[in-house]
Amino acid sequence: MDFQESIEMVGQVIDAAGVAAIVIGTVAATVLAGWRLLHREPGVYRQFRRFLGRSILLGLELLVAADIIKTVAVMPTLNDIAVLAAIVAIRTFLSWSLELEISGRWPWQKEKDEANEQENTGSR
Repeated sequence: MDFQESIEMVGQVIDAAGVAAIVIGTVAATVLAGWRLLHREPGVYRQFRRFLGRSILLGLELLVAADIIKTVAVMPTLNDIAVLAAIVAIRTFLSWSLELEISGRWPWQKEKDEANEQENTGSR
């Protein structure tokens, strides 16, 4: 097995891990939501969306990593790099959109908001 075949295999394994993260996360979120509904816990829908969204985000991150590995590690052409850039841009937009839906904030707003929360709880 040569270097290019090895990199392709690594990329495929990471691709599979990304898909598995989404599928397993979806099943786990659904099972947990069903259990919470049966026990009449409050906020089931919000918790379901948060769990599902985080599973999708993890899967997207792994899929982007696999695309980068498969494209950049072997002699890429300009066309390969353009396709990779488009894929990364689309998946980044999806990740940001999901993060906004899950937390109600853009990803870059977290640190400032978390720091403010720590200051507010520490001063009480």
